[in-house]
Amino acid sequence: MSIFDGYTTDEFYDEMFAPDGSPRPAAQILMERIERLPAGELLRRQIAAERALLQLGITFNVYADEQGVEKIFPFDLMPRIIDASEWEWIERGLKQRIHALNLFIDDVYHEQKILKDGVVPAEVVLSSNRYLEPCIGLDPPRGIWCHITGTDLVRDRDGQYYVLEDNLGCPSGVSYVLENRNLMKRTFPQLFGMSQIEPVEDYPSRLLDMLQYLANDKVKVPKIAVLTPGVYNSAYFEHSFLAQQMGVALVEGRDLVVQDGFVHMRTTKGFERIDVLYRRINDDFLDPNLFRSESMLGVPGLMEAYQAGRLALVNAPGTCVADDKVVCAFVPKIIKYYLGEEIIVPNVPTYMCWEDSDRKYVLEHLDELVVKAANESGGYGMLIGPHSTRAEQQEFAQRIQANPRNYIAQPTLALSRVPVLIDDDAQWRFEGRHVDLRPFILYGEEIYVLPGGLTRVALKKGSLVVNSSQGGGSKDTWVLSNAS
Repeated sequence: MSIFDGYTTDEFYDEMFAPDGSPRPAAQILMERIERLPAGELLRRQIAAERALLQLGITFNVYADEQGVEKIFPFDLMPRIIDASEWEWIERGLKQRIHALNLFIDDVYHEQKILKDGVVPAEVVLSSNRYLEPCIGLDPPRGIWCHITGTDLVRDRDGQYYVLEDNLGCPSGVSYVLENRNLMKRTFPQLFGMSQIEPVEDYPSRLLDMLQYLANDKVKVPKIAVLTPGVYNSAYFEHSFLAQQMGVALVEGRDLVVQDGFVHMRTTKGFERIDVLYRRINDDFLDPNLFRSESMLGVPGLMEAYQAGRLALVNAPGTCVADDKVVCAFVPKIIKYYLGEEIIVPNVPTYMCWEDSDRKYVLEHLDELVVKAANESGGYGMLIGPHSTRAEQQEFAQRIQANPRNYIAQPTLALSRVPVLIDDDAQWRFEGRHVDLRPFILYGEEIYVLPGGLTRVALKKGSLVVNSSQGGGSKDTWVLSNAS
């Protein structure tokens, strides 16, 4: 009897199985290996992986959880597999996208040519609460604004990938990519010897290289630090993990001070100058002298040091203007305008509620669409029409009519699925669950895309929400090399 007996694709695109139930070619070796395991062995390895998560402290914080703020990030040991040719196409598309977005961000804070030419309506950008007037005229080191991006991809029923949204502020999740890979190597060590899987372990060194590249040329050995809001932040594990992996300091705002126009870190030996700051704090909290005056997380005078070229900030302040979901809808036009190319990986089709015709359609089809607030994340501020109640639809209709600029709507995609090991009345078996994919892109001397990225899983049956704060988990993502 096979552990996959009874597994069905239910007419969704399945990442592991073809519609006839046969394994996809890229998954063949993995399927054969799983089938040869003794009864109960797969469950034993899943339990061992979960125990390792606990021992390693791989957690995230949920602010609104009454049972406690810290949780283990759920992990399923059946990996997602992407073949080499498919990944090559995704990689090209992401490099194209980030290149164009960087040009767009630089333009809207300088000459605003794309707005003057009417390619993107000026009111869309200038009305965004992520467009920061204090950043007008800023010139970030090397001309790079979006150094680190997490772009969310989804695959529809037809197998086509689409970009759901970009995360250019403080994208999180890469630490889980690295730890998931470590767990899988422990769990299936022989399988890694049989399969040619692209490595992800060099991400911290690539991140460090990028940060060093941004330092002032006059600094021979740049001092780098990771700026965290503190232990109660939802991604604190990642902040500390990346700092440790790179061998750099982890600091909070209270550890830093601006003196003589430079940023310094307090140490037991006195003040030490910081040249590059990988900040995991949102723009509004960076500098109380320029943004939110009540912020206790940032550093007074930080932006003055940045504007004077005495500090590099990653990502650059103001980058989040491209995070706005209304702005995201214009990325195909942005790519065409700056690069003269057609978009490679298409956007999910988007209705913009600030346009009268789109708003009318959205209000008439709330039971069919996914409605999102332009500047929310983490699965919040969102209506999934087919799974919503009439009362919820009426509430969102009122929100849209009150502030149409703040909402977009998209078709409810039939997100692709992957097998997940579940406990069904003590009978462990595989069932399909919906997934997305968050590759991570570094923009330094060149643009680098981490192979695979974070596969997030909606662990609740039928759910389309993959966010960890909403009950989601993750998987290791295997990108097969051309040599396999």
